[in-house]
Amino acid sequence: MNKKLTIAQSKNIDLGLLPQMANRHGLIAGATGTGKTVTLQSLAEQFSQIGVPVFLTDIKGDLSGLSQAGGNNQKVEARIKELDITDFSYQSNPTIFWDVFGKNGHSVRVTISDMGPLLLSRLLELNDTQTGILTIVFMIADDRGWLLLDIKDLRSMLIFVSENAREFSTQYGKISSSSISAIQRKLIQLVHEGGDLLFGEPMLNLEDLMATDEHGRGAINILTADVLYRTPRLYTTLLLWLLSELFENLPEAGDLKQPKLVLIFDEAHLLFNNAPDVLLEKIEQVVRLIRSKAVGVYFVSQNPIDIPDVILGQLGNRIQHALRAFTPRDQKAVKSAANTFRANAEINVETAISELSVGEALVSFLDEEGRPAPVEISKIIPPKSRIGPATQSERQQIISNSAIHGYYETAIDRESAFEILEQKNNRTSREEEDNTIVSSDKTRGRKRAGRQHQNAATTLIRSATSSIGRELGRQIMRGILGSIFGRRR
Repeated sequence: MNKKLTIAQSKNIDLGLLPQMANRHGLIAGATGTGKTVTLQSLAEQFSQIGVPVFLTDIKGDLSGLSQAGGNNQKVEARIKELDITDFSYQSNPTIFWDVFGKNGHSVRVTISDMGPLLLSRLLELNDTQTGILTIVFMIADDRGWLLLDIKDLRSMLIFVSENAREFSTQYGKISSSSISAIQRKLIQLVHEGGDLLFGEPMLNLEDLMATDEHGRGAINILTADVLYRTPRLYTTLLLWLLSELFENLPEAGDLKQPKLVLIFDEAHLLFNNAPDVLLEKIEQVVRLIRSKAVGVYFVSQNPIDIPDVILGQLGNRIQHALRAFTPRDQKAVKSAANTFRANAEINVETAISELSVGEALVSFLDEEGRPAPVEISKIIPPKSRIGPATQSERQQIISNSAIHGYYETAIDRESAFEILEQKNNRTSREEEDNTIVSSDKTRGRKRAGRQHQNAATTLIRSATSSIGRELGRQIMRGILGSIFGRRR
């Protein structure tokens, strides 16, 4: 049995997460400034220490400190002394930085085909009719074996389908030119926001997220999201794609001693905001079944009520920081959070949630049987890495020294729908040009033949006229001369 991951301490008793229960998912909740970031930092590095790779999103830039050893932090020193931790030593963690925009990490890309029409429709905020037409466009490309890799492939396909809408409507259903125009406008907006950088090749290889270092520690993959977060739809679409991709591609693993990978999604409420029912159903299904692939998912959010109930009920490991009950909604959140914990006779959970100090939390992890342990008020064990961001030079050095450096940095643009349709259009243009030339040559030929015919006829007429004229002249002259000579005679 693997040793527990000690996350917190209550009354001198260590509260730990069982690695074999880590794929039962979890929730880290609490108001801004209550210590959620430090908690997930400590959780991530403990998973790394036992060889479990972690993927997490860094919205504020603070989590880059996981790559550096801690130290010189008075609050950390005070917490270590308070909890009487004797075997504490600062250390860095094996870290891989990722960035959709390719500036502060290795570029993250996914192909249009792999994203699929459902997630892409959510990204573009399409209505049902537009989503249906986008699905048709994908089907037409699939039926022809044309790859959709990047934005220009999709835009070319939309033009192609629009130009042949009458033909395709018979086979695939009605295709509205106004809907295609609306989709094109959404794509232009996405490009303007820089979202086109997400699409293309080389696509993110899932195996690169599941790496370990020479000491057997799991890599901590940090998605730089401080800029990405400003376009929430792009941020959440990428995370949902990653979740779906892992579910579809990883083999069944059953119950293992520890997960193969742990995902930690910050600002998790964005995943569910304005999501259509069909997408919510897919998320719920993936979260429920992905644990059989030995993947743990941990949502980080300010309020538990931001997570749909069907998903919240699957999050067995809970760390609840303070919530402030200033409004009716806040009070509802406090009551809802209190009701999700297994009761402890010594604790009034609803009251405690509002009174927790920074770095304190209500903690309940699953036991060996998968049952939630009674909730405890506890203090979070500080991380051994730096609390706060890495410097830009430290970050760039890690990126440059990475084993995958150079692979994701340069985009690849192989033949796909855009190139195929461009060649098709070029051939059509050449054929039309050739037909124009041939037609022009024929016209000129007919004109030359006409002129030659006209010239021959004119010559003949002129010759005939000239001959007639000469003969007539001779006849007249003969008549005149005859009369003269006759009268003379």
